[in-house]
Amino acid sequence: MPLNCSSLVFRVPHILGQTRITNTKKLTSTTYIGNCFPKHRKETPQNKSFHIVSQLKFNQNYSSSSSSSSSVMEDHRNLALSSPGPEKYSKELDVAVRAVQMACSLCQKVQESLISKANSPVHSKDDNSPVTVADWSVQATVSWILSESFGRRNVSMLAEEDVQSLSKTDATGLLDAVVKTVNDCLTEAPLFGLKGPETPLGSSDVLEAISRCNSNRGPTGRFWALDPVDGTLGFVRGDQYAVALALIEDGDVVLGVLGCPNYPMKKEWLSYHHRYHRIISKLTPPASESWDKGCVIYARKGSGEAWMQPLCQKNKLLAWPNSAIPVRVSSIDNPALATFCEPVEKSNSSHSFTAGLAHSVGLRKQPLRVYSMVKYAAIARGDAEIFMKFARTGYREKIWDHAAGVIIMQEAGGVVTDAGGSPLDFSKGIYLEGLDRGIIACSGAKLHEKIIRAVDASWNSSCL
Repeated sequence: MPLNCSSLVFRVPHILGQTRITNTKKLTSTTYIGNCFPKHRKETPQNKSFHIVSQLKFNQNYSSSSSSSSSVMEDHRNLALSSPGPEKYSKELDVAVRAVQMACSLCQKVQESLISKANSPVHSKDDNSPVTVADWSVQATVSWILSESFGRRNVSMLAEEDVQSLSKTDATGLLDAVVKTVNDCLTEAPLFGLKGPETPLGSSDVLEAISRCNSNRGPTGRFWALDPVDGTLGFVRGDQYAVALALIEDGDVVLGVLGCPNYPMKKEWLSYHHRYHRIISKLTPPASESWDKGCVIYARKGSGEAWMQPLCQKNKLLAWPNSAIPVRVSSIDNPALATFCEPVEKSNSSHSFTAGLAHSVGLRKQPLRVYSMVKYAAIARGDAEIFMKFARTGYREKIWDHAAGVIIMQEAGGVVTDAGGSPLDFSKGIYLEGLDRGIIACSGAKLHEKIIRAVDASWNSSCL
């Protein structure tokens, strides 16, 4: 039996002690460039100019929460270290991480509702894939945050959901639920270092925020690609899913953020079943400071770094980037020692082909079957080494299903191409056009080369 990571939801102890540090020289100070990536530096007269420069100020939110928001802001100063020359895309990454943190908080609340109520609404799209209040609510929330942060005219977005179902005359109750969920989330914006609306959004505001995510940008220009709930089937089952946000500029993915609310900070906690933790947490709720249920992983193109932080605890201020730790792919390049990931649903990928391929290259471990882009996160932080997806005939891969995961894995040291060894092309609109057979992601170049050769040798005998 393969290890179905998709059936695992956990509460994980907050242990950040085992961080990889390659430089063993004594470090006397830590600076944060663009609020995103910790950079260790020795104290010198020159970098004493790196100083605390600002304290974010926020307007009061809705009247029902203004007093609590004000007290929160009085008790906490969101301090950031500034440098004379900030890294490119630093502001975009800063806002993106905070927005994904907020979206994960929203999703957790909706998922808890889905699990506790057997009759919670799960709707079907035209392709029979599931969609929930969380999908629309996350899309509206992230769209609104990006537009407010960078200016509506400066933000183009491409996202999975549309407003057709919400706009129907018989969908009033569904739309009301989405509007409420969005406003509840935006009320907590100051906890994440963001500014919320001065008054609650109305139905028209929410529908507009969702409908703005229809960019048709191709090889030129800048746009955001969002999958509000990647792995909705896992989400409604109480299992793995991801919130995925990427920025694409002139056809290249330049930054990516993956929120994985049910993926533990530490690999060893993958062995604990989610139902056990759900029962235990209800009987003896742990202190919020000692448990981390999920993580957010992010990277920026060209940095050669990827970082991971725990999800912001309920009703707690986001401590970022102080809580971030670096992640790196595994150094394993022997297929016999590697772990490979594949989609849970057979309708999305050929399990029989990947199983035969795994056997041909000597893979001995059972596959890690995971919903959503959590697979990319697993490889980026060294929990697995290989991800293979060979879609069945007629299926077309969408860019929002891969963009964030690809850039994170690559910056963490991994390699992602199609089965012919060509980079994935994010410059053709919604779909990954010109894809050669499938997608192969590996923790290193040597392992990737071995898998590519094995695919070529096995392809003609397959029954895809």
